[in-house]
Amino acid sequence: MRIAMKILYLFLSSSALILLVHGQPGFISIDCGIAEGSQYNDEKTLIEYSSDKNFVDTGENMDIASEFKSQSRPKQLWNVRSFPEGNKSCYNLVPEEGKDNKYLIRASFFYGNYDSKDEAPEFKLYLGVEEWDLVKFNNISEFVFREIIHVPSTDYIDVCLVNIGSGTPFISALELRKLNNSIYVTKPSESFLLYNRLDFGSETNEIVRYQNDEYDRIWKPFNFYAWEPIRAAYISDSLSDNIYRPPNAAMRTAVKPINSSEIIFYWTPDNADQKFYVYLHFAEVESLAAGESRTFSISINGNFFDGPYTPVYLEPLTVWNLDSLGNTGAMYCKIYKVEGSTQPPILNAAEIYVVKDFKQSPTDQDDVNAIKNIKSAYKLKRNWQGDPCVPTQFLWVGLTCSDNVYNPSNITSLDLSSSQLTGKIDPSFAYLKSLQYLDLSNNSLTGPVPDFLTELHSLKTLNLIGNKLTGSVPPVLIERYDKGDLSLRLDKNSGLCWPNSCKKRNVVVPVVASILSFVGLLLGVGMLWILRRRRHAGFVSKLNGDGPLEPKNRHFSYSELVSITNDFHKVIGKGGFGTVYGGLLEDGTQVAVKMLSPSSTQGSKQFQTEAQLLTRVHHRNLALLIGYCDEGSNMGLIYEYMANGNLQEHLSGAGNNKAVLTWKQRLRIAIDAAQAFEYLHNGCRPPIIHRDVKTANILLNENLQAKVADFGLSRILPFESGTHASTTVAGTFGYLDPEYYISNRLNEKSDVYSFGIVLLELITGQPAILKSHNSTHIVQWINPILARGEIESIIDPKLRGDFDINSVWKAVETAMACVPSSSIQRPTMSQVLVELKECLEIETACESTWTSRKDQETSTSSFEMVALDIESSISIGPQAR
Repeated sequence: MRIAMKILYLFLSSSALILLVHGQPGFISIDCGIAEGSQYNDEKTLIEYSSDKNFVDTGENMDIASEFKSQSRPKQLWNVRSFPEGNKSCYNLVPEEGKDNKYLIRASFFYGNYDSKDEAPEFKLYLGVEEWDLVKFNNISEFVFREIIHVPSTDYIDVCLVNIGSGTPFISALELRKLNNSIYVTKPSESFLLYNRLDFGSETNEIVRYQNDEYDRIWKPFNFYAWEPIRAAYISDSLSDNIYRPPNAAMRTAVKPINSSEIIFYWTPDNADQKFYVYLHFAEVESLAAGESRTFSISINGNFFDGPYTPVYLEPLTVWNLDSLGNTGAMYCKIYKVEGSTQPPILNAAEIYVVKDFKQSPTDQDDVNAIKNIKSAYKLKRNWQGDPCVPTQFLWVGLTCSDNVYNPSNITSLDLSSSQLTGKIDPSFAYLKSLQYLDLSNNSLTGPVPDFLTELHSLKTLNLIGNKLTGSVPPVLIERYDKGDLSLRLDKNSGLCWPNSCKKRNVVVPVVASILSFVGLLLGVGMLWILRRRRHAGFVSKLNGDGPLEPKNRHFSYSELVSITNDFHKVIGKGGFGTVYGGLLEDGTQVAVKMLSPSSTQGSKQFQTEAQLLTRVHHRNLALLIGYCDEGSNMGLIYEYMANGNLQEHLSGAGNNKAVLTWKQRLRIAIDAAQAFEYLHNGCRPPIIHRDVKTANILLNENLQAKVADFGLSRILPFESGTHASTTVAGTFGYLDPEYYISNRLNEKSDVYSFGIVLLELITGQPAILKSHNSTHIVQWINPILARGEIESIIDPKLRGDFDINSVWKAVETAMACVPSSSIQRPTMSQVLVELKECLEIETACESTWTSRKDQETSTSSFEMVALDIESSISIGPQAR
């Protein structure tokens, strides 16, 4: 690569050199771990350091062991802030100069056996959304610092410590220094990691930094036996007079070779991919006699760098490369005397930087400001650290974001249900312009439903159930709800009303009071009539505490079932408490008849539960109950017939289901099932938890439309329970929520976990428990493979590569988001549904692109047909059939 050289002789006026000692402009200096609210001035540098109270939310203050405290060690290293909780802990820096300016950022670490473990940890350091560097120690008394020159694209800078399982992260000090934007020129997305910064010929063998260096760069002394140290007779301010402002204490000294005509120094790259920028600082420090000269050139790795140069007495010269230098395993720089020079070369100081690419875009700044304002307004105690969306492994709990790599991500879903929110709905929600799903249910929010929510034009679901909201609902939200564009949930807000009903409330109240006595009379007569009707109390009253089955659920006699099933001739399935038979109604309609086995001990209760629920819930993705039979010990439920069996059979190729489901078909099945569970969780009041979500309970009709079945283990989540119900653990091994298994506390997220396992089965074609891998759970099997980025090796080979990899990746991410062991880290079923629809859109768009390549003329109409199909076949929010 051609190396372009830059020579700089730029003088600055002496008036620009004056800096205030206290409150250094452009500096942020944090002593991590000192007492909250305290501050002091460093004895040597006079830099003012303050506590980290206003910069970080988590962690605990610790002192290093007394034997490591000494006057020779800077005070900033006497204490640390340790982060034993959470995987990621972040400092938030907000420099006054804001974004698009150049800063030096330095993080310092001194272990000093602060935790009495005699074992220094190892952890990662992140700057914003990308990994900065690894922090590791050779021994417990080693001082380590990491320094970077960076231009942020946001007004804030997050410095984060990430636990990698090798000890508790900690930090001693964090410093930010504003630099001149014209120095250390980088390309877009590039930053400079400090590799080394050297002061050649130092007489004191001490580091040089502020106040001698106005940018507070740290210069390490460096000498070599083959070099002779030399120095200027006096310190001159002119030694710093160029735009890089090299400290005059470093520029006053230099080295020259003793017995040769060249200076050579080496450095060894950490890996073969590293690229470097080198800055060499020269100044003549010897007063040469008349007729003497010092002229030299420079080479790197044997390749001519540039020259010749003749430094001027006490005037700085800085030379650097404009294009990065690659490496071949070892790097060496040679400064050599050229012909005609009477003096050998010199070198005063050098800086070596490693190129660091920051290509990942952070979350949109408006979204970040909004979500941080929301966090502050409600004093949320969640461990929300750093960027809300990026990187995805540190996504904030309760959020879903758009999947952008090179463009800023946006928050698309926010779940703050049951978060103890109080007060009014904060205006900051209005700035989350890409929000599609907002759940503020089961809090104590007061005041009206604000008009600014109507500005969220992407919003598809708004859940405000169980608050203390009052007043009229904005008409625009009602209009969007009526059009089917918005799923709006407002119940359990006694003070809320629709716009027209609010005006009538003052009239309605006295009218209601005047007719209460009449209603009471009618109720009394009605109760006498109902009691007389309850001679046949058996099965129907047991399963449905609210009265008999609806008329459309037909009552069949046992003899009718014998006829319908041809004396129970054709077995089409077996369940936990009975057998399923195929049959025909008198009009030729195919049905499935589930009969309770007389030997089943728990079956009767589960049978009653299933019948009770299916008479009360109605959705096109739930199995349709046609009727029931209740004659003594003969109990049966009659369902619509599902011609394509269950999903488990299709994925395993069992029975007659040998046809391979395409990726698009799998996504549609997943969306159908998710819509059913989303309806049970949010469309039913009180919510219903299925409790046995698995591929065997997802049935497929002749069009491969999925319908969820088998409600024998389902539970209603009582309103008074808040967010969970305590119940005996039940479910299927492999699908069972581990948190529910341990705590016996059931909530909607238990179904979400099980559904995540279903998604993994759809993606991989493997069962929940892989018997071929020593009965390994599917999550344990997938995790290490994904960690290596080898997604292709988990995709069902029967798909033969016929899918869009981006669609599969998003499906995998959605599935893995469902299966953390802690339920609070899982999304809601509504959020899962949104993500799955996006997976289908990606796959459909890929198909459309492929079609357009085959026939460019029909690309537009083809895409419009696909878009219409998506809209017509996928409902928004829970809808009854």
